[in-house]
Amino acid sequence: MEAVAITKNARGSAQKARLVIDLIRGRSVNDALAILSHTNKRAAAPIKRTLDSAIANAVQNADKANILVDVDDLLVKNCEANTGRTKHMRRVRPAPMGRAYRERRHFCHIKITVTNEKQQ
Repeated sequence: MEAVAITKNARGSAQKARLVIDLIRGRSVNDALAILSHTNKRAAAPIKRTLDSAIANAVQNADKANILVDVDDLLVKNCEANTGRTKHMRRVRPAPMGRAYRERRHFCHIKITVTNEKQQ
């Protein structure tokens, strides 16, 4: 039984989110939640929220299919952070030779898949 959760337009760049996602890939759900709660990165909060959503989706899908799923047996099968939209703000930053760069705010899409099947 697999379950997927997707968070779109989470604040922060995808590169910084991948640093946190690499810590939890392939681990059990309980280990991943413990790692995320003790990780001192800003991207850990939306990733933890997405993981909680994936766990809830797995339980709900199992109830619909009349299958018993133990949350302790779930594993993080796949997780990824892709670049989202980039918001160009009206503020400017000084640049060399009298020019100005516009500030950009980066967003990312987070996708987490959990499963109760053992990986080979």
